[in-house]
Amino acid sequence: MTTGNDFDRPNDTEPTLFSALLVPHRSLSRRAFAVLMACVSVISFAAGMVFLYLGAWPVLGFFGLDALAIYWAFRINFRDAKASEEIRITPSELRVRKTNHRGDATEWVFNPLWVRLDQETHEEFGIENLYLVSRGHSYAIARFLGPDEKSSFAKALTSALQLAKAGPTYNPVT
Repeated sequence: MTTGNDFDRPNDTEPTLFSALLVPHRSLSRRAFAVLMACVSVISFAAGMVFLYLGAWPVLGFFGLDALAIYWAFRINFRDAKASEEIRITPSELRVRKTNHRGDATEWVFNPLWVRLDQETHEEFGIENLYLVSRGHSYAIARFLGPDEKSSFAKALTSALQLAKAGPTYNPVT
């Protein structure tokens, strides 16, 4: 394989018209998670001890299972936060790279002249889904974003696609 065939390196001679790295939003930090789990554990243990004192000893185990279920749900949430989506537009290509939580990457490269952005809009909630459409195939993008963020992202991506479709400008002075 030659360096000209290196798929991971973008073409450095072309200007980047648009670049975005999308990651899922997580409002709970690792430290806040530890504090939350400590509070849940203390409350579950205290409530379980009350039931143990009253003679309902099996309830103590169920309080432990509740704390374990909360811990497990947050661990899955943190694992899923490792996913990302990178979108880059140059005058000659639109590159989309999706990475799942395991680190497996899928990459699509399109000619920006043949790509359009479609959106599914709900009249009450706003934009629900964004799709890149090329050659009859739809590719879902920006699923991490909320409706308002999708709207802003769609405007920026549409203007970058229009700029790419307009072609390069020639300036003989520089």
